[in-house]
Amino acid sequence: MTLENRYSEIWILKEIAELLNEGTEIKKILSEVLAKLLHVTGLETGWVFLFEPDGKYELAAKEKLPAALSYNHNERMCKGECWCIDRYIDGRLHKAINIIECKRIEDARNEKIADTNQLTHHATVPLRAGDEKFGILNVGSPNKTHFSKEELALLESIAFQIGTALKRIKLTGQEQENALTAERNRLARDLHDSVNQLLFSLSLTARGGAEMTMEPDTKETFSYIQDLAQEALIEMRALIWQLRPRGLENGIISALLSYGEMLDLEVSSKVKGVVSLPGKVEEALWRIGQEALANCKKHSGQPKVELILSVEQKRANMVISDYGCGFYYDGDLRNIPSLGLKSMRDRTESLNGEFKLTSSEENGTRIEVSIPI
Repeated sequence: MTLENRYSEIWILKEIAELLNEGTEIKKILSEVLAKLLHVTGLETGWVFLFEPDGKYELAAKEKLPAALSYNHNERMCKGECWCIDRYIDGRLHKAINIIECKRIEDARNEKIADTNQLTHHATVPLRAGDEKFGILNVGSPNKTHFSKEELALLESIAFQIGTALKRIKLTGQEQENALTAERNRLARDLHDSVNQLLFSLSLTARGGAEMTMEPDTKETFSYIQDLAQEALIEMRALIWQLRPRGLENGIISALLSYGEMLDLEVSSKVKGVVSLPGKVEEALWRIGQEALANCKKHSGQPKVELILSVEQKRANMVISDYGCGFYYDGDLRNIPSLGLKSMRDRTESLNGEFKLTSSEENGTRIEVSIPI
């Protein structure tokens, strides 16, 4: 490699590093880095796949895809298998390599749906940091059928930079989650030590006032104050539970049964195949379960609730059913009638899960959640 080429490579790596160090939004960063990479290397087309632990992938960034690949909202790029993905999943993709005849392009060319812009081959590079893998970087140009060792080495260096940035963003997100948990715990502790104690004192004072007076109207007023204080105590304890789920260390079923008991619900449970769950999945199921049980308490009119938790085919499934009054619902998730139910749906979908709600005035309400693990 000539000195001039070496300086050029260092400059390219510097440009990419500056972009990667500036951002925190993964898809935005990948799009900007991909555009910069193509510009400085003279390549024309590129795309990035990011992978979930279960092998599912998404098209996270793209730049100047030919019409045959971008056809119908990038449909060809968002599903199906190809040679580079097969190599990534089965562990054969360790470094930058030439892919001979891209399968997606070959299929598009055979179907003659749209123009491939003479793109036939691409280089494939894994995005990783240490032993942790995040996805694939693919780049190519019209009529380019081979990448030199120097080109592949440069792409691999850039891919390492991207992988390190993705790792940094992931760790930053975990730190923020830990800080949020600590803040919730602090708030729960403060509420318990101050407002909760004040409400308890108010309830005792009202009961004492009711016992001391013989005036019927005054006695009724004190009793009413006591009832309000008791209701506020229940609401406050439920809020503290939501902020800091005591008992979750013993498992989600134990925590939800305790929460239901606090709400004076009769919760029966069934468990199948559950050993341990990833932290994010367990917390999501916990929050969804809380909301569902609170809804049962407020709206069903019946104390009996059934809770089922199972793990099957790498999915955590939770079903919560009541036998109360129910409500009319047409089954369309876009028309979910309450903010709490929408929150349950959003929590589920944020983890690529499936949320199902059924309710009728004859059969009560049933919530089903399925999240990949």
